[in-house]
Amino acid sequence: MKIYSITPDDKFKEYAEFGFQDEHQEAVLETWLENNPENIIENGSLLIIGRQVTTNLGSYIDLLAIDRQGDLVVIELKRNRTPRETLAQTLEYASFVEKLGYEQLDELFRNYTGDEPLNLAQHHRIYFDLVSDEAVVFNKDQRIVIVGQKITPEIHQTSTFLRNKGVRVTCLEFTFFKTDDELRLLSTSIVVGNEAALKVPPRPPPIPPRISESTFFNSLDENGKFVFEKLLAWAKSNSFPIQWGKKGFSLNVDLSGTYVAFCFGYPPNCVFQQSIYSWRSGLLNKTDISEQESQILFIEAQNSGLFQPAGRELKCLINQKFSEQQVDSLIMWLTNVAKEIKKHGLKGQGENHI
Repeated sequence: MKIYSITPDDKFKEYAEFGFQDEHQEAVLETWLENNPENIIENGSLLIIGRQVTTNLGSYIDLLAIDRQGDLVVIELKRNRTPRETLAQTLEYASFVEKLGYEQLDELFRNYTGDEPLNLAQHHRIYFDLVSDEAVVFNKDQRIVIVGQKITPEIHQTSTFLRNKGVRVTCLEFTFFKTDDELRLLSTSIVVGNEAALKVPPRPPPIPPRISESTFFNSLDENGKFVFEKLLAWAKSNSFPIQWGKKGFSLNVDLSGTYVAFCFGYPPNCVFQQSIYSWRSGLLNKTDISEQESQILFIEAQNSGLFQPAGRELKCLINQKFSEQQVDSLIMWLTNVAKEIKKHGLKGQGENHI
């Protein structure tokens, strides 16, 4: 492909094509793709949930994403490997991600964003602007995207074969140009997988930066300030690590350097409203607490009259004035949860009695 500028005297001036690797490392292209997820596949945007994701075989997936339907997308840069190595690597990655459950995907996403309170299912629904009755099943299928400055005939032929057999493979070829005044241009073309290209929707808004404690409190109403001031004072006095995210915070138990979140706080201007959540599924995923023991805590929370079920989580909505006794009851229950985490320890490491 050639790209021209048009000079004032109506002449064509060709932009010079450059070898991308002559001036850039592969990480630069990886970052460009990460920051422009709406231009990767042939039929819509992607939600990036991981970069340099470690597989069970010790290799690394360049970028891992989820599409609108909840299917996983493995994005791999061709680099200088042979066509056989490139295809073998991407198929290996796809076989690995096929076995990832929602809890693992949620944890990958939280680690990638650095935001424990951020929930993958909720953010996916907001990111793709899904309607209320639009159901999503995560990782029902997998997709492969191979990106390179040149897609070789071998990769093109084999990818087309795999696509015809039902394996969703996309090959994205790019060309790098530079003008005399150092303006950089990138042209992309989907050479495999563009059979039914759709109009690319507008780019979803990026994940906002983390907030501070002062910003969080400034967003609360009087009911929220009363509860959260006492809650955070209790957490600090007991040395529970507090992690601030994009909207709220998490309270954690420190198990020898590994944080286990047991409480999340959210402000009014959040999809969760002004509330406190307890992450029951996270306790089961990270600690050796049994389903039966977690269920006992679940019932105790409901019996307190402060929490209500929200799927497998518990939600305490702060939409009215709480009494001192109610806040004390809330903190007492959270104290019991933290004790159970310390008692049972991390999953697979046995009990860590206090």
